Amino acid sequence: MNLLRTEGLKKHFGETRAVDGVDFTVNEGEFLSLVGTNGAGKTTLVNLIRAGIARSFQLVNLFDDLSVLDNVALAIFAREGKTKRILALAARDAAVTREAADLLGEFGLAGKSEGRAGGLAQGERKLLDVAVAYALRPKLLFLDEPTSGVSTRDKAQIMDTVSGVVRGGGITAVVIEHDMDVVFKYSDRVVVMHEGRFLADGPPGEIRQNSDVARYLLGTDV
Repeated sequence: MNLLRTEGLKKHFGETRAVDGVDFTVNEGEFLSLVGTNGAGKTTLVNLIRAGIARSFQLVNLFDDLSVLDNVALAIFAREGKTKRILALAARDAAVTREAADLLGEFGLAGKSEGRAGGLAQGERKLLDVAVAYALRPKLLFLDEPTSGVSTRDKAQIMDTVSGVVRGGGITAVVIEHDMDVVFKYSDRVVVMHEGRFLADGPPGEIRQNSDVARYLLGTDV
């Protein structure tokens, strides 16, 4: 069943057609990767889609002076509409604290909960950023470059954790990613953008063998 569907979606910046008549569907429960070269229109497409969605960002945006636990708790307070009294509630809302702690455990960050978010390693910051978005309990979660800026070893750990939590929670996810090894390993479906349009859409094995994808995205022949 379609969770998200767009028809003929467009966004132009002057003469640049960043998103050029895109028909985009995301199926409920799938882990989809959205890929393409820089300037293909991926982030613009995501920015055009809003309701019921949470997202993480390529450049992690955390409250560095707050604890790891408080970063997640703030997202839960926002989800519950409690932000107007957040300072008064934070100290005594045991349910929020428990949920935040449990969520950090799912993301492998339980041992870091009392430390400052600013003191986390880059891979841990990436996981916390996803955890904050996940805490909003969206129907659809967009993850923008969740493995950028981390080592190859850390990429596997991050994606194992993220895909496990997301799939276990029944959340639908769209991942913008440049590392094709990550894309092919973790995706149910891959959508490839080129110059504002969809170049290819299919399962990883099919995309891997697509000659147009190899030419425009990978710079090689199949």
